Amino acid sequence: MGFFTKEIAIDLGTANTIIIFNDMVVVDEPSIVAIERNTGKIIAVGKKAQMMHGKTHENIKTIRPLRSGVIADFHAAEYMIREMIKMIEFRRSLFPPALRMVICIPSGITEVEERAVKDSAEQAGAKEVRLIHEPMAAAIGIGIDVLEPVGNMVIDIGGGTSEIAVIALGGIVNNKSIRVAGDDFNSDIEEYMRKQHNIHVGERTAEKIKIEVGAATTELDNPPEDYPVHGRDMLTGVPKEIVVNYAEIAHALDKSISKIETAVLNALEMTPPELSADIYKTGIYLAGGGSLLRGLDKRLHQKTKLPVHVAEDPLRAVARGTGIALKNYDKFTFLIK
Repeated sequence: MGFFTKEIAIDLGTANTIIIFNDMVVVDEPSIVAIERNTGKIIAVGKKAQMMHGKTHENIKTIRPLRSGVIADFHAAEYMIREMIKMIEFRRSLFPPALRMVICIPSGITEVEERAVKDSAEQAGAKEVRLIHEPMAAAIGIGIDVLEPVGNMVIDIGGGTSEIAVIALGGIVNNKSIRVAGDDFNSDIEEYMRKQHNIHVGERTAEKIKIEVGAATTELDNPPEDYPVHGRDMLTGVPKEIVVNYAEIAHALDKSISKIETAVLNALEMTPPELSADIYKTGIYLAGGGSLLRGLDKRLHQKTKLPVHVAEDPLRAVARGTGIALKNYDKFTFLIK
């Protein structure tokens, strides 16, 4: 492709966007932009915009360009990709480099949504765009040899979607993509706080509660300490503090996690028998930020009676796999005509 071409891999997530260049994670930022309403000018991207989220006045609004793994705001998505590419320190040259990109997308999205991702990347300066499905990237990132004639089941729980796929011979044999994931866990926590404690908390606080004391089951071997939560009292309107424990959060998240369990069982039902025999031996692999939820592996094990393995550094497993796919361009990625 020539001297001026740079290859980058992008994991375009609902919650976070990760860019890999030269085998290194060079950008890891929240997928959020802050826009000035009057002028339409974008004033912050990533961590800076995240700090403004929920704290803006009427002239500034924060937007998450991706919802459920697909582009909801085309203009903001294109600008976000462009600004994040600018964060990469390319060696200074007179001409901007031609970019060849591999972008990771959910496996359950439509052709129109795939095209939106491709168009956004091209508007942001890509000369050539290839796509890879998230569960495939997760499997490669975990270190599974996806080209072997052996079935592996991968569950990737991200911010907007949970992807459940059975992979063999370098392709996805069957997959189930449901729009229940990290964002839904946050809104479950917000709702629980309102109903049980009469306290109003924002999206960022709900996310913090999930990280500090989030759990999928009440039977944890080493439970986290109780966590103080600050928010607005719904009766008096005055800010107050309450303390929550992991058992409460496990109760709040139960409904969403049950939906993920059902989807896993559905995917197992649709699996060809020879691959089912393989999965009995290899088990289920968990990736994505949602797999960090305490006790989720234990709960899935109880439901399926299969061994459940959590990937190391599950937050970046998909990005790592996308980076490897960049090297083996023709094996794992596909083009949109």
